[in-house]
Amino acid sequence: MINFLELYKNGKWTEPFLIISISLFIATSFILYFLIIRSRSKNIKKELKRIGYAILIEKLLSSIIFQDITFADVKDNHEMMPLNSTFFRAVLTESIIDLHKNYEGNYAQKLEQFYNDSGLINDSFKKLKSLKWEVKCKGITELAEMNITGAFDIIIKISKARNKTLKITSINACIKLAGTKSITYLTEHPFPIDDWMQINIINAFKKHDLGDTKGVELLLESQNTTVISLGLKLIKELKLTQKIPYVEQLTFKAPNTLIMFEAQNVLRSLMF
Repeated sequence: MINFLELYKNGKWTEPFLIISISLFIATSFILYFLIIRSRSKNIKKELKRIGYAILIEKLLSSIIFQDITFADVKDNHEMMPLNSTFFRAVLTESIIDLHKNYEGNYAQKLEQFYNDSGLINDSFKKLKSLKWEVKCKGITELAEMNITGAFDIIIKISKARNKTLKITSINACIKLAGTKSITYLTEHPFPIDDWMQINIINAFKKHDLGDTKGVELLLESQNTTVISLGLKLIKELKLTQKIPYVEQLTFKAPNTLIMFEAQNVLRSLMF
């Protein structure tokens, strides 16, 4: 058996130890350098491919919007269009979503029709099944932007997730897709809605300019006190003076003193 104490005392271990350590350091450095170079090379190739795809996609979307080209026409006449490529479809979806934000009416409908016919809608639905919350958020945002109301039931279930960003994205998407109808689901929301989430929800109502605010008062009847607080903030921010009777009722039957004081403050701001 090797006597390690003896080796340590006579110093014979230092030379092989240094040789092995230096060799391991050089090998590790070389491997890391190789991995970095390969990663950068992949990213460069991917970016070059994205630029090439962007040129094709720009021409394609221009034809769809201004020349009434359908997906059937694209399949028949665009042999060079790599529609089966996952990366191409991802870039195409991003471009359609960005373009859709800037168009309304007939142009927006053409983009929505192509999004459906090309199967890009299925790609977005698949993202909802991902285990990664950021991928789910992307799918939710795409479906909401393209007004896919059929996704509402799935998204409302995702809104009960623990991840705060995913929860906010889901609720905002539901507000866009269903307007004030989403209030029914907010009323039954089982988890606390903190101040940051409330701000995002209020901004979603303002952003989408829903017009019809029927049902906002239902939030004041929730068993979830944070939902009641959200309802009061919505009524105050949107200046819904027609909801004053409901706020007055809440001041008498508030579940706690904090809600009562908040309701009284909302009443004062609406009446004066």
